[in-house]
Amino acid sequence: MKAIVQEGSGSADVLHLRDIQRPDLPDDRVLVRVRAASVNALDWHTVHGGRLVSAVGFLLRQPTFPIRGADLSGHIEAVGKDVTRLRPGDAVFGTARGTFAEFAIAREDRLVPKPPQLSFAQAGAMGVAALTALQGLRDRGQVTPGTRVLIHGAGGGVGTFAVQIAKALGGHVTAVTSTRNLELVRSMGPDEVIDYTKDDFTRRPDCRRVLRPNGRIVLTGAAKGGMVRTLSRALAGIVRSRYFGSRWLVPFLASVTYEDLMVLKELVEAGKVCPVIDREYTLSETAEAVRYVGSGEARAKVVITVA
Repeated sequence: MKAIVQEGSGSADVLHLRDIQRPDLPDDRVLVRVRAASVNALDWHTVHGGRLVSAVGFLLRQPTFPIRGADLSGHIEAVGKDVTRLRPGDAVFGTARGTFAEFAIAREDRLVPKPPQLSFAQAGAMGVAALTALQGLRDRGQVTPGTRVLIHGAGGGVGTFAVQIAKALGGHVTAVTSTRNLELVRSMGPDEVIDYTKDDFTRRPDCRRVLRPNGRIVLTGAAKGGMVRTLSRALAGIVRSRYFGSRWLVPFLASVTYEDLMVLKELVEAGKVCPVIDREYTLSETAEAVRYVGSGEARAKVVITVA
């Protein structure tokens, strides 16, 4: 099969299209013929992170894997003998390891049926970003009908899902974005929109000033400026929350569950969520796609179409 293999680190130039052996299929896994995959900020950070990423992987006892990508949509090509829910030919979306490839091995509980109203490109854009928005709002933010929600970075990958999901949960949504994204963000139906290039909201030194007494900030996403900044921001949030009693600050990392993938599927089928795609690239253009995600110009989701 063809796959994008990371050979080195430091820039997207280390990503190369190679012919490699198709992965073996364990008894409890499925083989997916990938139709589309999306690029997340973590892919850019992993490509650029070099020794730091290797060190984190070593500490977490995660073996090195040279193929990037976590989101996917496609068809089930084959199933292991212990798989009971999926069958060859099923159209699915979800997450797997190494999805910038023609085939990927996935767990059965990390895939759900693709909503018929979505293209494979749209379904491939769901995955990590949509799960992050759902769990961050519903579980960490505890959004219920009438909750006032401010989404900073509403034009980004997580942000575009967050605006829609917050509305689906009944929240009163204020979306913060840049001038170039105003039309895009307004099309998703927030109650209010703030252009941060004209409003000083994001220039305030402490976002806590805008919180109600029982409010909270859910901190998620990969920070711009490299892996060191991303890890330091996450660590600082954990320390402040756990050891200094900052209950208003909630650091958060999404987890992939079958139940929440089904929630996303149902939200799409109910017409409450629709993935927004900025650009599509072919598999051979993956390096360019990753470079674009790290440029600061990308908005919504960037998708790689495989077949």
